[in-house]
Amino acid sequence: MSSPARIRVLVVDDDPLVRSALSLMLGGRDDIELIGEAADGQAGVLMARREHPDVVLMDIRMPVLNGLEATRALHTDAESPRVIVLTTFDADADVLNAIAAGADGFLLKDTPPPRIVEAIQRVAAGEPMLSPTATATLIRQVREAASPDRVGDAERRLETLTERERHVAVAVGQGLSNAEIAATLYLSVPTVKAHVSRLFDKLHATNRVQIAMCVHDAGWV
Repeated sequence: MSSPARIRVLVVDDDPLVRSALSLMLGGRDDIELIGEAADGQAGVLMARREHPDVVLMDIRMPVLNGLEATRALHTDAESPRVIVLTTFDADADVLNAIAAGADGFLLKDTPPPRIVEAIQRVAAGEPMLSPTATATLIRQVREAASPDRVGDAERRLETLTERERHVAVAVGQGLSNAEIAATLYLSVPTVKAHVSRLFDKLHATNRVQIAMCVHDAGWV
């Protein structure tokens, strides 16, 4: 039986210490293949187009070409990689600009290593991954334009949930990962995944951000 394909990751950051730390963290994993490093956005775009990574870990503030412009450039390609913006700053503008540029994830550099690995796995599987701060920023911007009809719709959809599903929905709205929800609610990770799957169906959501938006629209978080 052949082993599962490894997730090919490219690190793009102008800080050599950050590149070294990420390389050390990812290099020893069986499910991830570190295919290269780049010190600026332009070099990162060129390397991504040559090596075809599955996921790019992208800094924002870099010389030559910043991470946002590099992300936009990659998303013009027919087969663009997933991009996780990994930055020191969590300013609202950075979050919104990164998402607008096409980023699939947004994490701070002080994110614990297991969470960064989880983000790579989830983004590679097509699921967006945002830090709690980024999730709150995105939802706050959306809520400012929320209409009474949308608030009422969110409340009606949430009424269909069981008590446990409501607890899980609130945790998703707070930006927690499945492992963090499991620890908080004293559940197993597979049980949390099953609850999240039911939330997708009941709330007519296609990703966790939409679940979080529904919870915030109803004022539960």
